[in-house]
Amino acid sequence: MPQEQPDNEHLHFWSFIDHAVSRTARELPGVDPLAMRLVLTLHRAANMLVYDLESTVHRPRGWSWPGFRVLFAVWLAAPVEAKKVAELSGMSRAAVSALVSTLERDGLVTKERAPHDGRAVHLGLTDDGMRAISGAFSAHNEREQEWAGSLSPDEQATLISLLEKLTAHSTHFEAKHRA
Repeated sequence: MPQEQPDNEHLHFWSFIDHAVSRTARELPGVDPLAMRLVLTLHRAANMLVYDLESTVHRPRGWSWPGFRVLFAVWLAAPVEAKKVAELSGMSRAAVSALVSTLERDGLVTKERAPHDGRAVHLGLTDDGMRAISGAFSAHNEREQEWAGSLSPDEQATLISLLEKLTAHSTHFEAKHRA
């Protein structure tokens, strides 16, 4: 049986989900199309949101999305060990280390040896770093409000609750995640 060829001219970021779910459900009968649609939609929505925040808020400040995440974690948890920043930001220690070097060079982050362990590094913000992250976060939150604005407060609370339920359930099947 010849495979149906998609009309690639009319496929786009969101319609590809419909095409993917329809085709895989036809070709692989054991596929759960609802679970597939949920994960594809969640992934694409998260990617859209991150790309928008990075390109409208953080790139104009010279930061990447990961750079913002490191500054945000340091801002809210300082003084904080670099390994804890990796955990809080969902990044590898190596990625945090590289970003911290850049942020330190840019005069935003300070590093000091931890008093309890000479190998550990405590991170903090400089005055410039404090001004930079608080200004960036104000712009970031304005953009968050624009994204959330399509949902009522009750819908926002419901979505948060459902996402928390989804992530909490991941412990039942040993989902992999950064710790």
